[in-house]
Amino acid sequence: EVQLVESGGGLVQAGGSLRLSCAASGFTFDDYAIGWFRQAPGKGRERVSCISSADGSTHYADSVKGRFTVSSDNAKNTVYLQMNSLKLEDTAVYYCAAGNCEMGHDYWGQGTQVTVSS
Repeated sequence: EVQLVESGGGLVQAGGSLRLSCAASGFTFDDYAIGWFRQAPGKGRERVSCISSADGSTHYADSVKGRFTVSSDNAKNTVYLQMNSLKLEDTAVYYCAAGNCEMGHDYWGQGTQVTVSS
């Protein structure tokens, strides 16, 4: 059974940091890219980052470039999203998903809430 489990969300003040984790199981980790997405209330889903487990190539949305860093620990089948200099507008439910950075994602986690306060 394919599973993606996010953790690490929470409440943080603006300017602070959080690190999200996405633990994957049930598929060959090296064959998939892992994307991080977010959805704020009343807004559409936005992909913030993606990392290829095979070659480590990364992608970032302009809104998070320079503040967020995605990394992968293939030995643990886990992808991390380090989020620094958090802004109020980063408040959202964050999801990880397995698939392809260009073609889309097939498997999704349940999400973790990130709330940035002033």
